[in-house]
Amino acid sequence: MRRLLIASLLLATAGCVEEIKESRVKSALVEGGVSDQMAGCMAHQMAKKLTLAQLRSLQKVAGPKRSMTEYIDALRKHGDAEALEVTASSAAMCKLGIIR
Repeated sequence: MRRLLIASLLLATAGCVEEIKESRVKSALVEGGVSDQMAGCMAHQMAKKLTLAQLRSLQKVAGPKRSMTEYIDALRKHGDAEALEVTASSAAMCKLGIIR
């Protein structure tokens, strides 16, 4: 019974962590100039695939509102190829309506 309780708590905590990561990704994207709607679409996919260190690098790209191309160019300058790939693919899937 105790193991079941511990396992349940761990699963609940993992779910909360994912929600927090997703919220932070969305905020970082919006602060980076991405529209709220696009950031909301991209956040779930990105939170699943990026590490916390990579998510922190997204926060460094804060700036004025800009196009997705300009945002990706700004992210490219930070040199994290995986974060760039996940961001670009998430943006493309959102734009095409593959994910919402």
